[in-house]
Amino acid sequence: MRALIFLLTVSCFAETRVVMLGTGTPNADPERSGPAVAVVVDGSAYLVDFGPGVVRRAAAAARSGIAELAPKNLRIAFATHLHSDHTTGLADLIFSPWVLERDVPLQLYGPRGLASMTRHILGAYREDIEIRLRGGEPSNKQGWNAIAHEVGPGLVYRDDKVSVTAFSVPHGAWKHAYGYVFQSKDRRIVISGDASPSDAVVKACNGCDVLVHETYSAVTFTNRTPDWQKYHSRYHTSTTQLAEIAGKARPKLLVLYHQLYWGATDEDLLAEIAASYKGAVESAKDLKTY
Repeated sequence: MRALIFLLTVSCFAETRVVMLGTGTPNADPERSGPAVAVVVDGSAYLVDFGPGVVRRAAAAARSGIAELAPKNLRIAFATHLHSDHTTGLADLIFSPWVLERDVPLQLYGPRGLASMTRHILGAYREDIEIRLRGGEPSNKQGWNAIAHEVGPGLVYRDDKVSVTAFSVPHGAWKHAYGYVFQSKDRRIVISGDASPSDAVVKACNGCDVLVHETYSAVTFTNRTPDWQKYHSRYHTSTTQLAEIAGKARPKLLVLYHQLYWGATDEDLLAEIAASYKGAVESAKDLKTY
C-alpha cells in the first residue's frame, strides 16, 4: 500500500520521470529488452545504457504518451560500462533515430573505451551513411553522427533541466564502471548500473527519490554452479545485499532492474528484499514508469 500511494503521488506531481525501457540481462528474454533506463525531464529525455531493442522500446513509450521518447528525440545517452548487453543497441541508437528525423549528432557520455566503440561503429556503417546522404533518400546531414565524451567520476553533464554526476562502482574486472545521479528541480534519481555491493551507491543516494539498482535472487543463487556463483558474487548484488544497501541509502522508492531470477519470480525477489528492508520497493518490467 505504501508503494502504491507513493507512485500515485509521483504520477500526479513529479515532472521528472524514470522510464524502464529495458530491464533485461544477457539472457534472451523476449519480454525484457536489454538494459536501458530513460530519465525524462520537462520535455527532454536522457538515456542510461543502450541494450538490444532500445529504440523500439523508446518508440513504444512514446506511443503510450511519453513524447520525449520518440526516436527523433533520443539525443543524449550515458553508458555505465561497456559490457555487450548494455551497449549492443548503440548502432541502433545512432542510426535509427537519424532515419526517423533526428537532426543533430547523438551525444554520448561514458567510460574510457566509449570513443573507440563509437568510432568503429561509425566506420562499420560508413557505406550506409554515404548511401543515405547521397543516394537519393531524403536525409539531414547531421543526425547520423555520434560524439563520444569519455568521462570520469564527478559532474559529467549539465543543462537547464538536469545535472548528471558519475560515480565509480565495483563491477568485477571492469576498470571503469559508473553509476549516475540525475538531479532535476524536483527529484534526485540514482541508477546503479551493474555493480557489486559498495558504499558508493549509499553515498550517491542518501535519501534520493528513486534508486534504480540491479539485483539477483539470493535464494536461487545457491542453485548455480560454483563457477557462476563466483562470477555473480564478484559482478552483481544479491537481494540480501541490496536490502542492506537500501537500508543505509534510504531511497523514497527502490526499483529493481537487470534482475537475475534463475527460476524465481518478481514476488520472490520482493519477498527476499522485504525480509530485512521495509521501504517502498518495486521489481521493474519494461516500459514501467516511476
